[in-house]
Amino acid sequence: MKKLAILAFALVVCAAVSANAADAKENWTKHCAKCHGEDGKGGTAMGKKLGVKDYSDAAVQEKMKDEEMVKATKEGVKDAEGKTKMKGFADALSDDEIKALVKHIRALKK
Repeated sequence: MKKLAILAFALVVCAAVSANAADAKENWTKHCAKCHGEDGKGGTAMGKKLGVKDYSDAAVQEKMKDEEMVKATKEGVKDAEGKTKMKGFADALSDDEIKALVKHIRALKK
């Protein structure tokens, strides 16, 4: 009985992790891919115009901290002159969804 309970718990955890990853991919496609591209390289027309970072590059990711990515996703990004480069998604995404997006970005690394 104990083994069955442990197995059931493991299955629930695996299902939750899989759903979270699927949700992150869906949110990436819906909110981020227009500029950052599905692959995170920023090779879209808008991404090139805005000069977005290549999130598939390990060196770029090494310089980024999770907390900074969460803050940028929530609050948005402005350039040196104060012009908005990326709108914030605090109204569209929950904290958990934003954290899942950060994990998704980390998975784009080569």
